[in-house]
Amino acid sequence: VQWSRSCRVHPWGRTQPPGAQCGADTRRENTGLTRGQNHYISTRKQDRISVFVFRAMEAIYDVEVTTGSMTHAGTFDNIFITLIGTQGVSERAKLDSYGRDFKTGMKVKYKVITRFTLANLLLIRLEKDNLMFLPENDWFCSLVNVRTPEKDVIHFPCYRWMAEGEVIELREAKGLYTYLLLHYFFFLNKFAPVRCVFAIILWPLHWFSVNLCVPSSSSRWTEFKTGLPQHAFFQEPLSLPSVVRFSFTKDMDSAFNCSTALGEIKMKKLVKKTDQWVQMEDMKSAFWSSRTAVSEYVQLHWMDDDFFGYQLLNGSNPMMLRRCTELPLNFAVTNGMVQPFLESGTSLTLEMKQGNIFLCDYKRLADLPTQFINGKQQYVAAPLCLLYKNQVGKLLPIAIQLQQQASEDNPVFLPSDSEYDWQLAKLCVRNADCLEHQASFYLRTHLAETFTVSLMRNLPAAHPIHKLLVPHTRYTLQINTLIRNRLLGPVGAVTQSTSIGDEGMTNLIKKALSDLTYSSLCLPEDISDRGLQSIPNFFYRDDGLRLWSFINDFVRSMVEFYYQSDSDVQQDTELQDWIKEIFIHGFLEQSSTGIPQCFSTVEEVIKCVTMVIFTVSAQHSALRAGQFDYGSWFPNAPGSLKQPPPTSKGSSDKNTLLDILPDMNTSAYLVSVFWLLSKPSSDLVPLGQYPEDYFCQMAPQKKIRDFQAELSFFSESINDRNKGLQVPYTYMCPDNISNSVSI
Repeated sequence: VQWSRSCRVHPWGRTQPPGAQCGADTRRENTGLTRGQNHYISTRKQDRISVFVFRAMEAIYDVEVTTGSMTHAGTFDNIFITLIGTQGVSERAKLDSYGRDFKTGMKVKYKVITRFTLANLLLIRLEKDNLMFLPENDWFCSLVNVRTPEKDVIHFPCYRWMAEGEVIELREAKGLYTYLLLHYFFFLNKFAPVRCVFAIILWPLHWFSVNLCVPSSSSRWTEFKTGLPQHAFFQEPLSLPSVVRFSFTKDMDSAFNCSTALGEIKMKKLVKKTDQWVQMEDMKSAFWSSRTAVSEYVQLHWMDDDFFGYQLLNGSNPMMLRRCTELPLNFAVTNGMVQPFLESGTSLTLEMKQGNIFLCDYKRLADLPTQFINGKQQYVAAPLCLLYKNQVGKLLPIAIQLQQQASEDNPVFLPSDSEYDWQLAKLCVRNADCLEHQASFYLRTHLAETFTVSLMRNLPAAHPIHKLLVPHTRYTLQINTLIRNRLLGPVGAVTQSTSIGDEGMTNLIKKALSDLTYSSLCLPEDISDRGLQSIPNFFYRDDGLRLWSFINDFVRSMVEFYYQSDSDVQQDTELQDWIKEIFIHGFLEQSSTGIPQCFSTVEEVIKCVTMVIFTVSAQHSALRAGQFDYGSWFPNAPGSLKQPPPTSKGSSDKNTLLDILPDMNTSAYLVSVFWLLSKPSSDLVPLGQYPEDYFCQMAPQKKIRDFQAELSFFSESINDRNKGLQVPYTYMCPDNISNSVSI
């Protein structure tokens, strides 16, 4: 109930009975007024309407506003604040002190004076207006702290950019979900019945208008291509709300990296060179300035069989290998063919039973359309590759069939074939692996946007799961917008540099989505389903499982702090809407994926949130960070084949390898993409680091510190291990993992 300076009609419109006593306690119960206010009742006998006259006492609220510390976070513009409580709303007050108020990294204190106490403070409203003739500049508000007249300090985390004319309403930092908030308002604050009716009707509508990170009108779903996960309704980076766009530092870093990558290939005049490579030596100078220790090792050992197997475990695409317990019917390999490459006294059948035979099947590449590049028809293989783990733990290829259907013109290539036949067969596998990797990488990148958009649409900013996940959405919408426009579109750098082109890549991602399951997104289940629990020197598995365990323990501690029972989960309608939209718009309502459509238990929430954080951080790093290391020597990761895969043996030579590799400009463009996607951001926020204090309670803050300590110790152990490795595996070191899909 809001009161004027002088009087109000009794809030329920009820007449007082004759002789009724209106003591202080009765008046407080009926009106909701607080102690310390003087009330006077004047009863007019003619209409018997009770009128309250009261003298309002001033209430002083101390407000501290913190501006972000990143470049250009400050502003010259005018900032206004309004306080909203259970018993009133303050006047709109300009935040103004001596000098410039909102410099980068500054904390400034103000006083907001109201005519009466607002009781329980529910929201604060921030507004930003342009200062006179000065050019408009965005402002990054980190945190607002309010000290009430009752000496309570309430934290309102913001951590977002504000544009001119924008209005932000913030809830306090305690993570609560809606049905608990309604309980809090109605029962703990003892709303009067009429006020309860209006609150029940209006509060859910107001909730969504003030708590989502992005206005609901702009966080709509739209379709990139039919059959692919849907994404946010943004076509260009500049159309994104300021809250989800790159920072100034990130913008400058991105522009510089793009110009650097293109500048090198232009300087070496590779952009317009549509000729094929004359000799392998010419390729060594293509990207000499960006070489890494791993890329140099790849250049020296890419033809070695043991390194071929190592890449399938720890390279940029560790997703294809699985244990083989039975040969596919379309794979024409026999026991006699591979017997010379097994240990003496054993057989293919016996080795399969013992778990030493593994298979990479690139069947999704079969029948994909291919395109012309530089006026030349391109080709793609769909191979099956059989590998053997020998007694010393090395994984070696022992048979390769380059197309799916067994036939006379589709021979099985073996290590005993001529050197160039065997190298050519492995090169075709590397081409297939490169294409599969791109599909897997971009599919998971799309899914990160699905998680983000559903979060913005359904979970209010004060919701504990929103606060837990929002740091893992940083830059995701803008980076995905750039990927769609510059890499995956009809004229995208990836689609123009690969043999399958735009149509083929789209079909490949569709196939990958149809094969994707909830289990394959959960690393422990994925490793078990592929039968890779015991294979040695599998650092992707070892580091990934440790990270999954750390993330899962952290998520469990946070979720169980806010959800004490399964009924809490079942009653949380926002949480149910979040996972429902992920199922509908991300996985296109395919029940075969196993993605939950709703949550029934706390354990289900823990598993799903763990999967989301792992996918957008550790898994993304494992698939992204090694692309330049393993692809800069492009014979090791050719995106295209200029000649069809061989249909016979004995006709290959050194020139055959050069003939089948993509042209100079095609190779250069794809390697430039690898370099851009592999380069860490200059404003990287590592996994487990939360610069924004969304959680104000001590218990969640301690859990975050414990999580950070575990990750720090794990980073040290990985660094110690890598010192003894010829090829260090750094892609799942927490220090190198971004908290979100930010590149």
